[in-house]
Amino acid sequence: MYNGILPVYKERGLTSHDVVFKLRKILKTKKVGHTGTLDPEVAGVLPICIGNATKVSDYIMEMGKSYKATVFLGVSTSTEDQTGETIEVKEIEHASIEDKAIDDVLNQFKGEITQIPPMYSSVKVRGKKLYEYARKNIEVERPERVVYIKDIIRTSNLTFDQQGCQFDIFVTCGKGTYIRTLATDIGSALHLPAHMSQLTRVDSGGFSIDESYKLQEIAELVEHEGLQDKLFPIEYGLKGLQKIKITNTVLKDKILNGQKFRKDQFEENIVEQVVMINDVDNRALAIYEPHPEKQDEIKPKKVFN
Repeated sequence: MYNGILPVYKERGLTSHDVVFKLRKILKTKKVGHTGTLDPEVAGVLPICIGNATKVSDYIMEMGKSYKATVFLGVSTSTEDQTGETIEVKEIEHASIEDKAIDDVLNQFKGEITQIPPMYSSVKVRGKKLYEYARKNIEVERPERVVYIKDIIRTSNLTFDQQGCQFDIFVTCGKGTYIRTLATDIGSALHLPAHMSQLTRVDSGGFSIDESYKLQEIAELVEHEGLQDKLFPIEYGLKGLQKIKITNTVLKDKILNGQKFRKDQFEENIVEQVVMINDVDNRALAIYEPHPEKQDEIKPKKVFN
């Protein structure tokens, strides 16, 4: 039985569900889950949680992501990327836009911004995913969401072709950010129709594209019994949380049994979720959080038996 986190390189043409389905067959286990959907035409890092590591997938998703994207100015589409139907076209003459104008607009998107998710997305409204409404040509009001852009820079020269203008950007952002929506919003700020023509996720949850494995490589590792050595431990997915080392054997047993504790039983100040760590092998015993009703207590959120 495999347990751990595996950075997978998702190739274009596969859905995130396809990757999970194929891995379940390769690994011969059902306990496989991904940490944030990638659209079929997007390639890049998809951290996969296997076995007990499926309990920490939410924490990996909170750790941020980085993307390389191409923004195409002059054409907007129904899906906000290259796969959709053309909605609006505006011819852009050669050199009619200067580098500085693009860079000034990109700087406006740093920090917290508000996005409206695209209709072709998995965001749920009234119990249904938006793409289900879109496929039936049903218009619904999409909820605004606040997302965080840590950094965004232009990484290529402006290229004028196909009556449009395109350039590459590198984006580091938080959970829930739609890069294709970012591309269309960049266009709107320039008073131009726009879409995202290509996207690659180069980092997710602290895993880079360079250390990610293709499905064929994983199958070969399994065949030669070399996969377990490539898996990252559960603790890697929890490195963003406060940690408390537990030395008392009786206390360890109580933690593994999911008992509640008073905060003053610990020297550390506990205000958010915290990982209880076994001092002997540095393994995570459990994640605890402040009790919602009793301010002086903490209660277990996840226990790693």
